[in-house]
Amino acid sequence: MAKKSGAGGTPATVALTRAGIAFTLHPYTHDPRAESFGLEAAQALGVDPARVFKTLMATVDGRLGVGVVPVSGQLDLKALAKALGGSKAVMAEVAAAERATGYVAGGISPVGQKRAHPTVVDASALDFPTVFVSGGRRGLDIELAPADLVAATSAVIAPIRR
Repeated sequence: MAKKSGAGGTPATVALTRAGIAFTLHPYTHDPRAESFGLEAAQALGVDPARVFKTLMATVDGRLGVGVVPVSGQLDLKALAKALGGSKAVMAEVAAAERATGYVAGGISPVGQKRAHPTVVDASALDFPTVFVSGGRRGLDIELAPADLVAATSAVIAPIRR
């Protein structure tokens, strides 16, 4: 898969380029009234929602962590805590997630965050040759191989979707 030039220039695309990871950018017109940014992306790109993953920030035993799950499902907080070696997880406050990642809610990418956070990618990502994640802003998704997503984020794979 070749990198598509033109749109982008986000910390996520910069990080992937520096790491030598192949990706494809998929810009789309974002509707600020959309109720679900992830489902909006899947529909706009004509992609099965099971292949489009959302990035969710949670606090696990007092530390921020990242859960990457299909937009067609929800994050299982107990499973995320277990995968990160913790006992309890709660969703992070939006402001805390934005500060910690450098991205705005609805455009938080698992790649290129301001600070690295422990990351778990749902095991269902391995069912596909490529998956889609936020490119670091609303209206931009990145398509890449699940193994490359794991490598770029130093993630672990675990079933964290419910």
